[in-house]
Amino acid sequence: MKFTRRAALAATLFAAACAPLGTALAQDFPNKPIKLVVGYAAGGPTDVIARIVGQEVSTTLGQPVVVDNRAGANGNIGTEYVARSPADGYTLIVNTLSHNVNPLLNPQVAKYDPVKDFTPVSLAVVLPQLVVVPHDSPYQTLGDLIKAAKADPGKISYGSAGNGGSAHLSAELLAQRAGAKMTHVPFKGNGPALTEVMSGRVNFMFYPMIGVANHVADKKLRILGVTTDKRHPDFPNVPTMAEAGFPGFEEYVGPVGFLAPAGTPAPAVQKLSGAIRAALNKPEVRDRLRGLGAVVVASSPEEYAAWLKGDAQRWAQLIKSAGLKSE
Repeated sequence: MKFTRRAALAATLFAAACAPLGTALAQDFPNKPIKLVVGYAAGGPTDVIARIVGQEVSTTLGQPVVVDNRAGANGNIGTEYVARSPADGYTLIVNTLSHNVNPLLNPQVAKYDPVKDFTPVSLAVVLPQLVVVPHDSPYQTLGDLIKAAKADPGKISYGSAGNGGSAHLSAELLAQRAGAKMTHVPFKGNGPALTEVMSGRVNFMFYPMIGVANHVADKKLRILGVTTDKRHPDFPNVPTMAEAGFPGFEEYVGPVGFLAPAGTPAPAVQKLSGAIRAALNKPEVRDRLRGLGAVVVASSPEEYAAWLKGDAQRWAQLIKSAGLKSE
C-alpha cells in the first residue's frame, strides 16, 4: 500500500510539473519559420494554394511560412521527407490525393504509412472536376458518351496527368459505374492531356475547374458534368454527375490539406489548425481559392483524420475492383 501511495503521489507531481510545459509550448509555438512542403513543382494548384494559405498563416502566427517544393514521384519525395522530419510542428506536408493513393497503388515505392506516420492538421480545400470533351464532340451529354463506350468497348479514350492521378481514377470510377470499357491515355501533366482533348485526339477527361471557362468561351471545350453535389454557380447549365445518372462522385474529390509528422505535440497542431482555418475563413482568401476552382472546407484535426480514413477506404475499393496497378 505504501508503494502504491508513493507511486500515485509521484504520478500526480509529475503531471503537475508537465502541465506548465504544455502551456509553455502552446504559448511559445512558433518561435521560428514554418516549412510547408509541396511535393509538386512551383506554379501548380497545390503550390498556389499552399502559398495563399501560408501567407495568411504567417501573419496570424507572426513567423515566416516558407513553401519548399520537393517535386517528384507523384508527391512521394516530399511526403517521405516530412514523414522523417522532426515532430515539432515546424514542417508540414501539403498533401493531395496521392497521399492515400500512392501506397495503395505501389506500396514498394511509397515508403510511408499515410496514417501512422502523420498527424492531421486541417483539410483546407477540395478540388471538384469537370467532364470535358472537345467543343465539336458528337457526344452532347454524358449519356451519349457512355452509350458510345458500351457500343464499342475500348473506342472511347480519356486523358489524364498519369497513372493514379485524379483524372485517371475518376474516369475508372465512371467506367465501373457505367459498366463500360474505355482506353486510358496518360500524359505528363493535365495541360498536355487537355490539349489532346481539345484537338479531338482524345475523347474526354476529368479536369479541375481552373481555366476551363476560358476554353469553353473560346469554343474549344464543352462540359458534360461536374463532380459537385449541387450545380456549380460558374456553370449553372452543367448537370452534376448525380443528375447525369452517376451519384456519389462528389465524395471522390482531390483534397489539399495539411499534415504534420506523427507525434507532433497537440498544442502545436491545434495552433496550426486554428491559423489555417482562420486564413480559410477570410472572404478575400475564399474568393481567391474559389477562382482556382477550389471548395473551402477548413476542417479541424479530428474531422480531417476521419475524412482521410474514409477517403482511403473509397480509393482502396476502387483500385482493387478495377485491378489498377502502378506503371
